Amino acid sequence: MERGRDSLAVTFVGNATTVLRWHSFTLLTDPNFLHAGQLAHLGHGLTSKRLLEPAMQVEELPADLDAVLLSHLHGDHWDRAVRRKLDRGTPIVTTPHASRRLQGWHGFRRATGLRTWESQDLLKHDTYVRVTALPAVHAPGLVRYLLPPVMGSLVEFCTVGGGPLLRLYITGDTLLFDGVREIARRCPDIDVVIAHLGGTTIPGGLMVTMDARQGADLLEVVPARTLIPVHTDDYTVMKSSLADFLAEVRSRGLEDEVTVVERGETVEIACRAARGGTTPP
Repeated sequence: MERGRDSLAVTFVGNATTVLRWHSFTLLTDPNFLHAGQLAHLGHGLTSKRLLEPAMQVEELPADLDAVLLSHLHGDHWDRAVRRKLDRGTPIVTTPHASRRLQGWHGFRRATGLRTWESQDLLKHDTYVRVTALPAVHAPGLVRYLLPPVMGSLVEFCTVGGGPLLRLYITGDTLLFDGVREIARRCPDIDVVIAHLGGTTIPGGLMVTMDARQGADLLEVVPARTLIPVHTDDYTVMKSSLADFLAEVRSRGLEDEVTVVERGETVEIACRAARGGTTPP
């Protein structure tokens, strides 16, 4: 069944996993369906225990799934449950690193790797979704080479000949760095940001995702109608909670620019035409 074009529906499953629905499109982001108490494998012998249960399981995903948007190949974004149970023919838009491994090791033959600023279109009738890979840095300095490459995503919901009705920026697991400021310069009309926060910390105390302070800074760097925080409380490696982030934005008077989506909840975000705006060329 086709949905209306006047809104994007965002369902929060847990960690960085969301289901995005617009018109006839259904997209899944960073699928992670491990149960509370199970360990996610992060590479180099590192693991992290899941603390909270996801709102659904792989078997409960919509049957009309069009694509997976995967920011990087870490066990809290692509887990063994997904590897075993997701249809091998599902299109996956991800990094070149993840694409090679998904095709070669796991048989996901439709995994496509995008380099930074490259795009892929998903077309249906007179509508399409354009996914553009955006800069992201998972760790500072040489430590970044110990972690899998990561990308952000610009997801544009478009009509053929009419341009984008809504622009969504999914940060991926990144720190706030100059590349994010470049995103703000090159993509000035972002409507919604889904921000991976949590202040994830690896042994030695090094932080590898935005914490509450950087998340609030992001609100000031990337103009958008609203920011949806995710990736905050699901794993033991996360040291900066959703409550920390909300306290930080309140201290700056930015709370009206944040939309909290509870686990299992769906929010509807109006597209530009539906709220009386204009569609950019």
